[in-house]
Parts: sequence; structure tokens; C-alpha cells
Amino acid sequence: MSFSCKKYTAKVLDRQAPSAKLHVTGRCKMPTREDALALVKSKVDNKNLVKHMLSAEAIMRALAKKFSENEELWGLAGLVHDVDYVQTEKDPKNHAKIGAKLLSELGYPKEVSQAVMAHNPENGSIMETLMDKALYVSDPLTGLIVACALIHPDKKLSSIDTEFVLSRFKEKRFAAGANREQIASCCGIGLSLEEFVSLGLEAMKGISKELGL
Repeated sequence: MSFSCKKYTAKVLDRQAPSAKLHVTGRCKMPTREDALALVKSKVDNKNLVKHMLSAEAIMRALAKKFSENEELWGLAGLVHDVDYVQTEKDPKNHAKIGAKLLSELGYPKEVSQAVMAHNPENGSIMETLMDKALYVSDPLTGLIVACALIHPDKKLSSIDTEFVLSRFKEKRFAAGANREQIASCCGIGLSLEEFVSLGLEAMKGISKELGL
């Protein structure tokens, strides 16, 4: 299976929806990780969805470290990115719009609200920053990695490696909800698929206890 980075980039650049872009006025004090986790747990009662957001946080932190970006900021974006999922589960065109608005009202930095907004192309938003693109590609990778762990006899992240995840990546019917084109668009942030999967897997292994894997 192969994907064209050039084709993907063109699609992103062509996605123009100015009316959907978020304009946020920041506040002085950035909410802490504890604030973010409390918010997530108050809005989401599905434990697996919370674990998905914890996984996204871990991958985003790892990406921020690799790119010498703000790990706290990127981690927050990953942790809260699906904060409105329960509310918008049957309304995908509004998914992340409502969440981004809530985050801005609660004083989250504009960069976080923007990344949350942009991770769902169905709402008409566009990706503008490296953080936006990083969250977009990280989102489906978490599901692929979890699915790989769950088919292993001991259901542990420690028992799978990058090669195993990549082999399952090629199977269209395996973890079909983990959008392969979206994951493969990691080339848009300067990483090969192998590099991205390896980074994501190691990041999730680092929080395996929290994930129960």
C-alpha cells in the first residue's frame, strides 16, 4: 500500500473554509494537565475513549519532544481533542467545533483550540500549524496500536513491535476504523511511516499501565 504525500498535501492546502476557522482570545494562565484530565472525565464517561485521549496525549508529547516544541502545549491538545465526542457522536460536522469553543471559553491557548478544531476535517476546518497536522495523524494511530496489542495472546503493548504494527497496517480489514491514509500522511510532518509508528508505539508503551495494556 502506498500513499502520495504530494497528493495529500494538495488536499490539505485546497481545503479552504475561512468561516470555520477558530478565533480565540487567550487568557494569561494556561490550564494544567490536571485541569484538562478533570475536564475530559467530566465530559466523557467511556473509559476506552478516555484511554484513547491519553494515548493521543502521549504521542503528541513525543512528537513535540522530537520537533523541539512545547511538550505541555502539544500534550494538552492530544488529551482534550475529543472532549466533545459524546455530544457530537451523531453529528460529525460539529465534532471538535463545540470542543474548541469550550476550550477557548475555559482559557486554553489558541494553539490548542485550533489543533482540536482542525483534527476533524469534516467540520470544514483547515490545518495551519505543525501541531494541527501532528494531532490529525496521531488520532487514528492510537486505535491501530491498541488493536495490535489486543490480538496478541497477552494483550500487552510490550509484546508488539514496530514491524508487527506495520504488517497489520497493510491489512485493510484489520482495525478498519484506523484511517490508513490519515496515518500515512505523517510524511506531511517530516516522518516516514516507520518512524511515526515506532515513535507512537514507544510513547504508548510509556503509559501502558494507565491504558491497561
